[in-house]
Amino acid sequence: MVDGRVARGERTRTAVLDTAVALVTKDGLDGLSLGQLAEALGVSKSGLFAHWRSKQDLQLATVERAREQWAERVIGPARQVPRGVRRLWALHVARLDFYASSTLPGGCFFATVKFEYNARSGPLYERIAQTHAEWMEYMEKLARQAVELGELRPDTDVAMLAYEIEAAGVAAVMQFRLLSPQVVYPLARRAVLGRLRGLCTDPTLLPEE
Repeated sequence: MVDGRVARGERTRTAVLDTAVALVTKDGLDGLSLGQLAEALGVSKSGLFAHWRSKQDLQLATVERAREQWAERVIGPARQVPRGVRRLWALHVARLDFYASSTLPGGCFFATVKFEYNARSGPLYERIAQTHAEWMEYMEKLARQAVELGELRPDTDVAMLAYEIEAAGVAAVMQFRLLSPQVVYPLARRAVLGRLRGLCTDPTLLPEE
């Protein structure tokens, strides 16, 4: 039997980290602190020390929570779709849907921190870089499965395709305030859909528009 206090503590921790993820999309990881988080939540700073003893501990935990959110909101929905080109397409759609939901005020946690830590070193950079590598490997894996299933042409460069899909997603989330969500998200959708339909051996597996 699960201790109710443990379960409540875990729910509280998750809720706090959800707030931290949202704050980072506006202020960056460097701007995140126990004091800032306590103020946003309306709690005492000392109460948060029970979970994280330092700013870096909090930052690393926030990166992990962002990964969990990504798995829940982007990877999870795509996995409900059959393997192959349809799952690869569903992954891109789920990503854009996550952005469009306005769950995160700055649009994307990972786009924010990758730009912020691009020229740095240390534990935070390493964890962010590892997370990015895992994401790219996952997209390549889905593309490779689509090739193996005969749904993408056998000469498909899966690394290039993953790069192009990633580029479309990043461009959309970085431009959605400069232009508008109604402009950039449909463009990111059309760009990837056109690319996939051009490589697909049976374009009817994908929507026309």
